[in-house]
Amino acid sequence: MAGYDVAIVGAGPAGSTAAYRLAKGGASVLLLDKASFPRDKPCGGGVTGRAARMLPFSIEPVVEDVADRLACGLRYGRHVTRRSRAPLAYMTQRRRLDHFLLQKAAEAGAEVREGETADARELDARIVIGADGCNGSSAKQLGLAEEVVHGVALEANYPYEARFAGAMVLEIAVIRGGYGWIFPKGDHVNVGVGGNAEEGPRLRAELRRMCEAYGVDPDAARDTRGYRLPMRRARTLLARGRTAVIGDAAGLVDPFSGDGMYEAFLSAQLVVDAALDVLAGRADNLDAYQAGVERRIAPLTRAGWGAKSAFERFPRATYALARLPVTFRALEKLLQGDLPEPAAAHGIERAAIRAIYAVSRAAAAGTTGSRSAASS
Repeated sequence: MAGYDVAIVGAGPAGSTAAYRLAKGGASVLLLDKASFPRDKPCGGGVTGRAARMLPFSIEPVVEDVADRLACGLRYGRHVTRRSRAPLAYMTQRRRLDHFLLQKAAEAGAEVREGETADARELDARIVIGADGCNGSSAKQLGLAEEVVHGVALEANYPYEARFAGAMVLEIAVIRGGYGWIFPKGDHVNVGVGGNAEEGPRLRAELRRMCEAYGVDPDAARDTRGYRLPMRRARTLLARGRTAVIGDAAGLVDPFSGDGMYEAFLSAQLVVDAALDVLAGRADNLDAYQAGVERRIAPLTRAGWGAKSAFERFPRATYALARLPVTFRALEKLLQGDLPEPAAAHGIERAAIRAIYAVSRAAAAGTTGSRSAASS
């Protein structure tokens, strides 16, 4: 008989949330992580409203700022600011958030082992879940998430400035396939840039340019670090038998926004639902988790790839659509969890989204040469 009902490798947002839900569901859970907590992770540290709503408890104890404004520009020009009727994102730090989630899992009854590594194939459990991020080894050990590509990002922390409080600052298309950002925290601001993998050599110069454009002293940087962003391609296998991968280990980062927190929490819930069915004898495997990802997360991934393509090929035209008040209303609903995916929008919001999709299709079809696309 297996030592545990479920063993989870990796205690990040996906792993700890899954452990919490499983323990609350009556399963015996082992949660392993090679690090000792609290530990830091490179990440912008924004938890969208929809991501926060996925959790069965509040993250208020680790929230350092609340963003209800989006200040957006295209290549350091043509800025627009929109204010939301409810929080768009809760700003935290991974050092605090991940430790908080780990403690919640332990309080729920999961056995937590910090500073310990294991081969996912050798764990004594009825079900094994890989949640050790894009640099972990569980996906490879389990033969899952093989069709994953990576973006890159570089971030640093700078002295706090009150003028950034309550806002998410985004600069679109400063890096091919991505953007720059400024996120406020309790005692500092986080500034970063990210985009396609081939943009890696440009990141350091673009981070400095981002700081200079917003009057942030680039030489005041601390904790500068780069990282990869794992993005799943269509039909990537995430479950086999009684094994699965979730969160970043599954490549569930949104291809356009680079956000993976919502997908981490949602994939945790989906795999828990499937695992509890297996443990109760209602299912033989975790196929329902794969189906859940295709139904709930894949539409968002497809939309992310579409937006990414549109902004790469036709940045000005796409930005002109994106900055419309009606488009912001759809984005607001999406970030707050009131809209399951962009295609579910209605009325004039749907028309705005469909216009961006049309640009995306034109970009994918390569209807114009790269020179004219770059200048559109």
